[in-house]
Amino acid sequence: MEDYEFEEGPRDLSAGDLPVEKIRLSHLFSKPDRSLVIYHFMYGKKNSKACPMCTAWIDGVNAVAHHLAQNLDFALVAAADVPTLRAFARERGWDKLRLLSAAKNTFKFDFGSENPDGGQDSTLSVFTRDANGAVRHFYTAHPWMAPDIRERGIDLLSPIWHFLDLTPQGRGNWYTSLDYDTKVQVASK
Repeated sequence: MEDYEFEEGPRDLSAGDLPVEKIRLSHLFSKPDRSLVIYHFMYGKKNSKACPMCTAWIDGVNAVAHHLAQNLDFALVAAADVPTLRAFARERGWDKLRLLSAAKNTFKFDFGSENPDGGQDSTLSVFTRDANGAVRHFYTAHPWMAPDIRERGIDLLSPIWHFLDLTPQGRGNWYTSLDYDTKVQVASK
């Protein structure tokens, strides 16, 4: 398969946005015999604002990234350019994730997370390497509940909705947001 070239800024989000480096898909594996999981973030091109559902999910992945790193490599790929992606990551506190821009390649389109008009869709892709080091595509799926329900499938990979489902009120019509009312009631002892 094609060894896509992505753009990446410094991994330390407190560093400036320059220089932007190029990195190939084959170089995203940190060790032999590891899988690479890539989340196609709905941000960039036609999606000038980050997707709230993706953002909530990524907030959770950032929190468990050090656990995942014991067994797999993980990267977040967006169509947004590196400075835009890094600025959003800083705002969200995503300090444990590898952030890559696919703004200058066809990766997202080729794997079905971008349409010809630049509209974005969430997608998960998994890659492996064979004994000779060649990258192999193992799995790609949209986190949809069904072809006619093009959302909510990502719920299975995040505890947010599971907690809501534990309550008698359930999740109701709640949907994620990039900004919440910060006056959350905290139970007193």
